[in-house]
Parts: sequence; C-alpha cells; structure tokens
Amino acid sequence: MAGGIFAGMFGSLMALGFPIYLVLGLTAAALLWMDATPMVSVTQKIVDELNSQTLIALPFFVVAAVFMERGGIARALIEAAMSWVGRVRGGLGLVCVIACMLFSAMAGSSVATALAMGTILVPAMLRQGYDRHFAAGVVGASGTLGILIPPSLAMVVYGVLADESIPRLFLAGVIPGLLQATLLGGWAIYYANRRGYPRTEKATMDEFVRLNVRALPAFALPAIVLGGIYGGLTTVTEAAALSAVAALLISLFVYRTVTLSDVVPLLASASYKAASIMIIIVVALVFGHWVTESGVASAIVQFVQAHDLKPWHFLVVVSVMLFLLGMFLEVFSVMLIALPLLIPLLEPFGIDPVHFGIIVVINMEIALLTPPVGLNLFVLASITKAPLWDVIKGTTPFVVLMFLLLVLVMVFPQLSLWLPNAILN
Repeated sequence: MAGGIFAGMFGSLMALGFPIYLVLGLTAAALLWMDATPMVSVTQKIVDELNSQTLIALPFFVVAAVFMERGGIARALIEAAMSWVGRVRGGLGLVCVIACMLFSAMAGSSVATALAMGTILVPAMLRQGYDRHFAAGVVGASGTLGILIPPSLAMVVYGVLADESIPRLFLAGVIPGLLQATLLGGWAIYYANRRGYPRTEKATMDEFVRLNVRALPAFALPAIVLGGIYGGLTTVTEAAALSAVAALLISLFVYRTVTLSDVVPLLASASYKAASIMIIIVVALVFGHWVTESGVASAIVQFVQAHDLKPWHFLVVVSVMLFLLGMFLEVFSVMLIALPLLIPLLEPFGIDPVHFGIIVVINMEIALLTPPVGLNLFVLASITKAPLWDVIKGTTPFVVLMFLLLVLVMVFPQLSLWLPNAILN
C-alpha cells in the first residue's frame, strides 16, 4: 500500500511540475504520517545528519567553482594545454579534454566545467573550421569529468548519504577519470584526422614557458585541495574552504577578471546554488528515514535473496534505472531520490560502497548528456547557438564511450578500488 501511495503521489506531483524538493518532502511527510511516525523524531534525525563537518564542504566547493568559472582560470589552463598538444591535428579537441580534466580537479562541477571551457573553446574550434556538432560534443562530454575527477560535488553528496569516506571516494574517481579522458581524447584525435581538421601553429619556447608559468596559480588549486587532504594537513571541509579563498584571490589579484564589485554578486550566486542542493539533501534525508523505518529496504533485500540475484544483476538494473531517471531529472535529484533506496542493498550484495559510488557518478555523467533534461546539452546549445539536435548528434559517440567506461568499471572493480586501498589502507 505504501508503495502505491509513494508512486501515486510522487508521479502526480512531478506531473504537476512541483520542484523536486517539494515532491520528495511532501511524499515522505505523507508516508511518515500514515506510519504514525512522530515528526519530532524525524526533525531530530535531520538535525543530526546535517550536523556534519563533511556537508559543510559542499557550499565551499560551490563558491570555488563559481569563482573559477568567472576568474580567468579556465583560459589560463586552455592556453597552457594548447602549448603542449595544440600542434596535433584536431588539437583543440584534445586541448578541450585535457583542460576540462585539469579544471575538474578544481571545480567539482560538470556544468561549471562545460560552461567555462565551452565559452572559450567552442568559438575557437568554429573559427578553425571544426564541425559545430563535434565542438559541442567534445566540450559537453569532457565537461562531465567535473563530477568524476576529484574533488567532486556529486561525490560529497554521495559520501554524506552513504556515510562513506570522502577521501576514499575522491581517490576512487582518479583512474576511471583518467581512463575516460583517454577514451574521449582518443576519439577526438581519430575524428579530427578523419575530417581533416587543421593543426595550430607550434608554440615557440618563449610562448611555451610564458603560458605555463601564467597557469601555475591555476595548477596550485588542486594541489591545495588534494595535497591538503592526502597530506594529512586538512580535512575535506578545510580544503574546500581553502580552495574557495584561493580561487577568490587568484581571480582578483592574478588573472584580474573579477573585481571587488563582482565579489558579492558571485557569492550570492554561489550561496543560491549551494542552498538549493542543501534543501534537496534535507528532504532526501526525510525520505531516507522513512525507507529505513518502514521496512522497505528489508523487504527489497528479502526479495533479492529469495530470487538469488547476483551483484552484477543488481548493478545492471540500477544503471538502467539511473539512466531512465537521468533522462528527466538533474543529477542531484536523481541521486537523492534513488540512493536512500539503493544504499541499504549494498551490504547484502557484497558491493563496496566506494565502488558503487563511482558507478553512480558515471551514470550521472551520462545523464548530463541524455535528452530531454541533460544540463550539459542545454549549456552547449546556448554557447553554440545550435539546435539541440546538433548538440545531441555531437555528444552521441562520446556517450557510447562513457557506456563502455561504465561497463569496464562494473566488470573490474579494482579500477576504482585499487588506488584508495593502496593509499589509505
């Protein structure tokens, strides 16, 4: 009965266009009321969950991403990458992959990465005769690295919901992230050679040195975040705060693309984005409380045990479900709807929560590129002034490669687990 009420209310509210936090919140409140659960205990549970040092890292990472998007850091990284690989045929596509990978190691946001890189690289590619759909596709796909290469906002949210180590999750994303960058870069070079895209002029030694020296402050940001965490100097939250301050100072005093008058509006924008995520997390915790207390998770476990489902069956079903949800909802909404149901099932299946977290994040990367609600598609359509269909055409080969990555990570868990086990164990 509860399942029918959940499906009916959830579907009806979604169809009426309610915001996702109201859909989850109202549905969970109705189910808790039917179960005669005291709201005082629910409120206390939420307060306890929100009283988390890890969760505080999220708004700091959002602030850092906003300043990096506007602060000239993206251009410095692109110019440095151009000095290294721009001479390759179709080098701008490879530059896009490398620059997005580096930017991802600072921003933690896919949309911010795609927007910052696309604003500069798409016009440059179009000026050199690249097909518009390819330019949009390579930026959109490379931008998804923003939630796989650490630090990642999606991993912070997953870590909070799964009560899992954020440093382990960050390390688990490194090898899959590098593998994804290799796949995307390989396709970009192959397609560029097939289409005969031009080469750019080789940088002189003076230009090479100047561009890489100019990018050093940008390279310092991932060193601050990841070096602080894994060097044992800072917690995740302290590293996030340092990255926000460093991004602000670099934007103001090094690249000087942000002025003092811009600081307050940018902080307000970052606060709005962070608050939106935090509100959804609150209602997701309410929903998760109902899932735990109502016995839904236990019933699913009993069903699984009765039908002798294997772990790979579970991972395939979950991936299909996340793919379908990702077609209609944005990343954090999908995670906060699905994970309270899925995380209790990991232990019965013997699935490592860190490995599962990377599978979820790769699914969310694909969701960013699948219509009708792929956020990166709309970002690139806006930048390129192209019809959405052109952007979808450009991203399709890259989506296929990302499905290949998903299969590899599912089949070979050590791709995600070897590095955290080797360093943190």
